[in-house]
Amino acid sequence: MRDWLRHHPDVRTIRVAAADLNGQARGKRIPVRFADKIVEEGTRFPFSVMNLDIWGEDIEDSPLVFDSGDADGVLKPTERGFLPMPWLEAPTALLPIWMFHEDGSPFAGDPRHALARVVEQFHERGMFPVCATELEFYLIDDSGRELRVPPSPRSGKRRPGADTLALRALDAFDRFFTDLYDCCEVMDIDADTAISEAGPGQFEVNLLHSADVLKIADDTWFFKMLVRGLARRHGFAASFMAKPYEDWPGNGMHMHFSVTDGAGKNLFDDGTHGGSHLLHQAVAGCLKAMPGTTLLLAPHYNSYDRFEPGAHAPTGIAWAYENRTAAVRIPSGSLKARRIEHRVAGGDINPYLMMAGVLGAALIGIEDGLTPPAPISGNAYELDLPQMPTTWQDAIDTFESSPEMKRIFAPQLIENLVRTKRQELRYMAEMTPTEVLDLYLDTV
Repeated sequence: MRDWLRHHPDVRTIRVAAADLNGQARGKRIPVRFADKIVEEGTRFPFSVMNLDIWGEDIEDSPLVFDSGDADGVLKPTERGFLPMPWLEAPTALLPIWMFHEDGSPFAGDPRHALARVVEQFHERGMFPVCATELEFYLIDDSGRELRVPPSPRSGKRRPGADTLALRALDAFDRFFTDLYDCCEVMDIDADTAISEAGPGQFEVNLLHSADVLKIADDTWFFKMLVRGLARRHGFAASFMAKPYEDWPGNGMHMHFSVTDGAGKNLFDDGTHGGSHLLHQAVAGCLKAMPGTTLLLAPHYNSYDRFEPGAHAPTGIAWAYENRTAAVRIPSGSLKARRIEHRVAGGDINPYLMMAGVLGAALIGIEDGLTPPAPISGNAYELDLPQMPTTWQDAIDTFESSPEMKRIFAPQLIENLVRTKRQELRYMAEMTPTEVLDLYLDTV
């Protein structure tokens, strides 16, 4: 880690940051001369900071606050080490951290530890998940009363309509995307294809598959920070909010994953189009746990505005081969690349919790030898399918009582997240639509 700073003598300050339950970066700004101390000793802040609501406020009934004296945890650097923050004006380094107890044991309420725990359970069984994410976001001019597409820096014109898979939509913001890919390169984020999506000013960027699950979760978290920060440098906003426009599609976050053995063989591939029994078991686990995981896939008030029939956001619990209306899709292509695409999550997720929930559900299906129902064909929106929770309240309650979630997550994390969401639910009832938009646009 110190070598990185020696190779970047222009860095003037350090940000140390951990992801809280909402995926918000919580941490400190530190002069670079104190870098050695941070690397060797870590830093400290209260356990309760990992369990703040979306406004950054304490959870009123949390045992982490006054009941425990608001005690400190120890935050240590993750294995990722330093990386640049190229969206800031001054040369700055980010040092990702995660939380531990004084005795060195992981803090169960830290979402990154929750994902690490699931990954370790796979490894203990000689299986190794390989994951990728696809992130949708809008570029937005939020300088006026109503949200609009930013004017193109090339032409000065605004394109008011959708332009799916249009090169001209990408070219209109070529300077932004060129900077974005350059920044991903220096941050070691493996960004792949970019496309224009179905909403005006909406785009999707894919992050490449990685056998390092924590790295792809980190990259997804870093990418969201980067896109939002870089957009502001270009004079507009970028938002991963689930549904920023009432009349246009929401932002999704699709997760692809397969499972390999110790030699790197894809265990979802048995040489047939249908895929292996292990693939089917993983699908069955994802479907069985989907009601419980809904809160992780749709964690905010606005998330539920995205679930509309026919809007490319699955609402029924089903799977299919090469069918984008299904919640769980098995893409076509090379059998060696056989994988699951989980299509439910919005762009507003915490990637650590979302990936822990999906992978944990797949592992339950594998461990229990579950068999999925028959894959569907045709339009899933027109079929009589079991449905996910349709309201935030129902999703919170289902997450709390779900037997699958109790197998995946530590009791403390479940309790903390439920308390957080119930407090947000109470406060959100008093907010106007404009206030909700202002809250989520730059936050999630």
